[in-house]
Amino acid sequence: MRYMSITEASKKWQISDRRIRVLCSEGRIEGAVKFGRNWSIPYEAVKPTDARINLKKSYKGVAYDFSKIDEMKKKIDEYRPFSKRLADSLHEKLVIEWTYNSNAIEGNTLTLSETKVVLEGITIGGKSVVEHLEAINHRDAIVFLEELIGNNESLSEWNIKNIHGLILKEIDNQNAGKYRIENVVIGGATHIPPKHYEIDFLMQKLIMEYKEVWQSFHPVVRATLLHGEFVKIHPFIDGNGRTSRLLLNFELMKNGYTPIIIKKENRAQYYEVLDHAHTTMDYHPFLEFVAKLVIESEQLWLSLL
Repeated sequence: MRYMSITEASKKWQISDRRIRVLCSEGRIEGAVKFGRNWSIPYEAVKPTDARINLKKSYKGVAYDFSKIDEMKKKIDEYRPFSKRLADSLHEKLVIEWTYNSNAIEGNTLTLSETKVVLEGITIGGKSVVEHLEAINHRDAIVFLEELIGNNESLSEWNIKNIHGLILKEIDNQNAGKYRIENVVIGGATHIPPKHYEIDFLMQKLIMEYKEVWQSFHPVVRATLLHGEFVKIHPFIDGNGRTSRLLLNFELMKNGYTPIIIKKENRAQYYEVLDHAHTTMDYHPFLEFVAKLVIESEQLWLSLL
């Protein structure tokens, strides 16, 4: 293979030597090899794209009538602040059902009642240690998410890594909170996630787009795009689905909307609309899927108020 030096790459790509060294150290230039203090770059390597440009993508299907959702939110807001008893019961129901369904989608075999018992600190015979940890970790990740919202913290790569770190805590400490360093494929999906060396750039771009472009969108659209575009990048070796569903509810909850639960029995439709969004940039089916769940959630809350 033919290689070029940092200086040669700088002239070819019109990027400073210093920037190229940073890109090499971040793994953003495929095939770059370090010998001592010097880098050798494959001559055919593709010039990395600047994360600060081309932020705006052409999303399709993000127009939606949110009048019913916003009207129901307004009714719920009239009851705030909730009584402590109601708030506690709603929170317990949310944590158990959210944890059960999100883990079940990924193959965890704990039932809803078993998940409740595990979260109370009781061990279930015949179930693996990993399945117990998945339930406990997911509950802890929800609590962390609520703390972020309570402290009015903005979304960042650091917080996303912390959420993921909780998801894989004591299950895979080597990869918990760390972007993957290998390429992956998703079984049953048409979309193929990007190469591992593109992840740093794509995650930076995702956060910039979220903060600078999506703010004009309705919160439900932002939540849908955040979930979809995050899991499209698939930045972690495992735990992307659970993390993405936490991020979706982060955006809903911090904007005063009730969180949603994507149920195990809807897994096939969920994966189908996600893959459609990833391969066509048409988010309407996924947005419609999320919006219906928001309405269901709001109806439940109103029935209890």
